[in-house]
Amino acid sequence: MTLQKSKQTSKQLTDEMILVVKRDDIFALHEPFNGLEREPVEDMVEAIESKKEFLPRSIMEQDPAYKQIIPYLVFNYADRFFLMQRKAKASEQRLKEKFTLGIGGHIREQDMQSSSIFSWAFREFHEEVNFTGCASFETMGVLNDDSNDVGKVHLGLVLLIEGESPNITVKSELESGQMLTLEEMEPYYDRMETWTQMVYDYLCKCQ
Repeated sequence: MTLQKSKQTSKQLTDEMILVVKRDDIFALHEPFNGLEREPVEDMVEAIESKKEFLPRSIMEQDPAYKQIIPYLVFNYADRFFLMQRKAKASEQRLKEKFTLGIGGHIREQDMQSSSIFSWAFREFHEEVNFTGCASFETMGVLNDDSNDVGKVHLGLVLLIEGESPNITVKSELESGQMLTLEEMEPYYDRMETWTQMVYDYLCKCQ
């Protein structure tokens, strides 16, 4: 998972008002699952838009009755995907030096004052990486992992970014990035963050 980039203190971060939805509302029409699923996307996006709340992150990190909504953007060009590595001093210590396919983060209340989730996500993409060229996106699926305490309070909305060029590089929050085929990514699997492993498994199944 990707958490919001910031130079704020931990207390300031955790006290942010972030977008959440009650777990019962998210799973009102679909049974809970582990992994990346495409089928629930439409219903869950509707639930997010109609049932969203903004509550303190410090409380939400400990409350499995809610899901924190995390847009998770995956960049693709010509069947190659942008695999990034986080810095050893990443702001989220659980993710330091991990490999990730996902760009994004928590959505704060001020982020949604004049934009939708999707417009915020596309803006976040350009803030997190340097990219030259045109790009479009489509909703790829929903990520859920209730196997651990962190996953129980987060839900990923996965967006596939289709670039018209491979001219993409990382910015300061990331150590490095490279365009790789699924086959070329396989040696990194054990060092990928859990959500990226789930995205990778899904993409392999879709081949």
